[in-house]
Amino acid sequence: MGEEKIYDCIIIGGGPGGLQAAIYLGRYNRDVLLIDRGGGRTWHAKHIENFLTQKVISGEEIIRRGVEQARSFNVRIERGQVTRVMKRRYFEVSDGENLYLSKFVIASSGVRDDLPPVENLHRFLGVSFFTCLDCDGYRTTNKKLVIIGNSLETANLAFAMKAMYTEDITLILYSDRLPEEYKEELRDEHIRLIIGRPVKIIGGETMEAVELRNGERIACEVVMSHFGFTLNDEFLGELGLKRDSDKFKYVVSHAYESSLSGLYIVGPLNTGDDQVVVAAGEGAVAALDIKKRLLELEG
Repeated sequence: MGEEKIYDCIIIGGGPGGLQAAIYLGRYNRDVLLIDRGGGRTWHAKHIENFLTQKVISGEEIIRRGVEQARSFNVRIERGQVTRVMKRRYFEVSDGENLYLSKFVIASSGVRDDLPPVENLHRFLGVSFFTCLDCDGYRTTNKKLVIIGNSLETANLAFAMKAMYTEDITLILYSDRLPEEYKEELRDEHIRLIIGRPVKIIGGETMEAVELRNGERIACEVVMSHFGFTLNDEFLGELGLKRDSDKFKYVVSHAYESSLSGLYIVGPLNTGDDQVVVAAGEGAVAALDIKKRLLELEG
């Protein structure tokens, strides 16, 4: 089912970047549609402490307030999952059931963490089980920390956590891939290295230990998981957009426009830093650029 209406901008994803862009464009009295699948990475964040003026706020509260603010400026917000974006005369945005047309599009659909198959993980996710150093590293300060992963970068994460947050670190890697010089540096830094596979988190109200497949339990208060993430970008697959040298994230301009004119990408889909405050700033910049270009089209 299609609409005859042509929006000034369709925003895909209701995280900080998408909502900030919607608020700006709504305040310019533009016709804006925001389509959000719900339950994104920010929504699940329990403690956001590095957002200006907010000593601590949950991601859910940021999203709830952002949606309310965007609607106050007449932004249309629909629940749905965009499955395809095409560009002809206008952008064609489909959610599988509906087809919407727009002059500009902002993709702000974010990423999803690749979580290990560990029993009881979700009980502690965002409370004492973390996936982002910049978001939650501070919450491990002076605590007994276990870091789990399976790459050289995981070892580098352990060195960074030791330098900034806590002396008590155990590094658990799935397989023994570390060069000897890394192992030597871990010993020098008094970071315990274990090769094994975590299968369960032990604890009730608070985390007590990580249990390995062999039954060994490693006492801990917090866990930092390092298995990367997957982009929520399937709907962009037919557009042939330029990506970085790893063919992973999208390359954008200073205004966060992709290699396809009129399509902007904000938040962790692009090569910038993945933070709530950064994504919000990118959304504002993209909206400012779209405002200017809409005026040029109408001039």
